[in-house]
Amino acid sequence: MEEVTMEPKQKAALDEFIDDLDILNALADKHRQRIIILLGSRLKQGMTVGDLTTQLDISQPAVSHHLKILRSVNIVDSTRNGLENTYRLTLDDTLERLERIVKLIRGSNA
Repeated sequence: MEEVTMEPKQKAALDEFIDDLDILNALADKHRQRIIILLGSRLKQGMTVGDLTTQLDISQPAVSHHLKILRSVNIVDSTRNGLENTYRLTLDDTLERLERIVKLIRGSNA
């Protein structure tokens, strides 16, 4: 198999893409996409696991699992309210990282 030689801009774009695979993988799941959309509809007040479970057709443990993945890549954050956590979107860093990937990909083709 012939090895493809990359220009420095292309290598930088690939490296950034690889560095952010955790975010891309987190965004790839349809349940996590729905959680992001639901949390986006309640940006200020957030939602509990119970709130999300009633809106989604998946179990409470599954919702908790997806939230854990989204928290691990800083897409959501939570605050403790008594016995429950309230989850909110924290997309600023994620969007900046995705924008950086797009800019590098576009710049590698220039």
